[in-house]
Amino acid sequence: MQSNTLYIASLEPYAGKLIVTMGIMEFLTRSMGNVAFFRPVIDTDRHEQDADIELIRGRYCPSMDYEECFGFQATEVKSFVAEDRFKFFLEELLKRLSSLKKKYDFVLCEGLNSNAFLSAFDMDINMEIAKNLGCPFVGVISGMNQAPRDIASEIKITSDAIKEAGCFHYATFVNRMAEDTLGVLEVELDEPDDENSVPIFLIPENSELDKPSIGDIGDNLNCTNVLERAEGMDRIVKQFKIAAMTMEHFLDHVEDGDLIIVPGDRDDIILASLSTLFCSNYPNIAGILLSGGFIPGPNTMRLLSGRDSSVPILSVQTDTYTTTTDAAAVPAIISPGDDRKIALALGLFETHVDGERLKQLAELSRTSETMTPVMFEYGLFERARTDKKHIVLPEATDERILRATEILLRRDVVDITLLGNPDEISTRAAALGLDLSGASLIDPAKSSLTEEFAQTFYELRKHKNMTLDGARDAMSSPSAYFGTMMVYAGKADGMVSGAIHTTANTIRPALQIIKTTPGISVVSSVFLMCLDTRVLVYGDCAVNPDPNSEQLAEIAISSADTARTFGIDPKVAMLSYSSGASGTGADVEKVREGTRIAKEKRPDLLIEGPIQYDAAIEPSVARTKMPDSPVAGRATVFIFPDLNTGNNTYKAVQRSSGAVAIGPVLQGLKKPVNDLSRGCLVTDIINTVAITAIQAQSIQQ
Repeated sequence: MQSNTLYIASLEPYAGKLIVTMGIMEFLTRSMGNVAFFRPVIDTDRHEQDADIELIRGRYCPSMDYEECFGFQATEVKSFVAEDRFKFFLEELLKRLSSLKKKYDFVLCEGLNSNAFLSAFDMDINMEIAKNLGCPFVGVISGMNQAPRDIASEIKITSDAIKEAGCFHYATFVNRMAEDTLGVLEVELDEPDDENSVPIFLIPENSELDKPSIGDIGDNLNCTNVLERAEGMDRIVKQFKIAAMTMEHFLDHVEDGDLIIVPGDRDDIILASLSTLFCSNYPNIAGILLSGGFIPGPNTMRLLSGRDSSVPILSVQTDTYTTTTDAAAVPAIISPGDDRKIALALGLFETHVDGERLKQLAELSRTSETMTPVMFEYGLFERARTDKKHIVLPEATDERILRATEILLRRDVVDITLLGNPDEISTRAAALGLDLSGASLIDPAKSSLTEEFAQTFYELRKHKNMTLDGARDAMSSPSAYFGTMMVYAGKADGMVSGAIHTTANTIRPALQIIKTTPGISVVSSVFLMCLDTRVLVYGDCAVNPDPNSEQLAEIAISSADTARTFGIDPKVAMLSYSSGASGTGADVEKVREGTRIAKEKRPDLLIEGPIQYDAAIEPSVARTKMPDSPVAGRATVFIFPDLNTGNNTYKAVQRSSGAVAIGPVLQGLKKPVNDLSRGCLVTDIINTVAITAIQAQSIQQ
């Protein structure tokens, strides 16, 4: 899938990810133009502005509204986790990111700050978000006060964690490194890249970026600007000096970049501090912070205001001790108007990060194979909405059907017709508190369509001894027969049934009325198996007990076409208990012959068989068993030799791995009809209806 996104996150506190965010944003806006900035989670309330959003939005994407730039607050996410609504949270993020991707060429995402949750959970949640948004992951770690060996070990540990989480690892940035450590590590890491290596960028520490400015302290402590001058507020405070001694002794302790903290009535210290600026024998201070709420007397103020100096003088109400404690707690941030720090941060990034290598990576990041269950299900709804179809549900007496109908209508996925007595349906919906006003209700016992459908059904089946009375009986109840006839007659685009009735009751009317696609003699099924980071197709796991070679070939072809309908590149594995030419016996020969027939009918498809499951899915096994196969180790469509194997395998994978199994999806019919399990959940119904709508889109095309 096209990602056109990156996700940057610190993997530990105080790693300095904002510098990396700014550097990459600078690169993206130069090379890709229209770039958006998005923070899935922010650690501020609705009354505060997120500092990173304000900086990046103001500098790189001023046309974005502030509300567009974030998804949720950290407190909201904690509630979602506690209420077991994390999937809803991820779906909402996907919706917001998808909206941005339609408007912008690229979206840069910045992860949750590492102090919002416990740091271990924070790292996990960032990777979970990145994986489900399909964003390549950029990890930022701190190299401060660490030996080269320790940093190299941390790089390996974090790389393994990112890979294990199922993220596409784009790059690792090691920030805040000592210059001598950086040189040693550059030599150690200077090895030829293999195809699986992850780029590592090293950025040294700069002490100024780790220090607050006079403006930062003034804003945080609600200071008054004594001289009412705006100049000098961007001066960096390197250290604090408390003036509690006489001027003579105090001057011995003045250093470059000092913020002098002194009571406002110590005129001698104030004037002496300012005098250092005009004397080559003393370093330059950064500013003066007057404590206690005192302001110098009138004559001292005349002297101060008459001096041509850009050194700020601020005043605060708290005492000297409290003022010093508060000032020391002010975080070092990069503010939107802090041009000096911005220039320093960008210069640091651009000096130590190879822009050409970054450009190559940006092109690589545009394609990601990650597909999580949340992404897949969200994609179903998005595709269904693009060309909305009309689906008929004949089992409107079932509460699950009614609940699914309301959700589908509210999410504007499809148009729906419910079959049954309208009064009974409305009464039942009202009792459940559901709004089904957007659905069409048809009672086959009273519909003007019933006689028309009966006549048509009679004409289709009279050669099988169908009588007109029998056809009328079939059409006069809210059954799969009436629903299937709606699809056949073009009154609906697809039907979903089976919550109450058996699979046979769903498939039989479809075979009698709609019939199979030309070239396909057998109706079969697949399950879409949504694993942690990919979607596989399993067939046939629900319909055909023991298909012969010809039927197996047709199932393979139908399954490959179904996979392509849902955006899965079909690489078909015809499964058996042996791989290649190693095995013999009737069961293996059936699969071998089915593979031959399928390849002959559809030479455009990649098909391999017979092949064992491990050789089909695992590259390391494939290299040993079938090294020359274009399918082995990369299969996406798995065709089982019989229903016993397929049904047990899909359930084993579903239960042991936590995979989401969507289906069964029926295939081989001219128009889409799908079956539900009688134990289906509301979510299963919703997904099956969306799948049926997408099948209808595909048939129409």
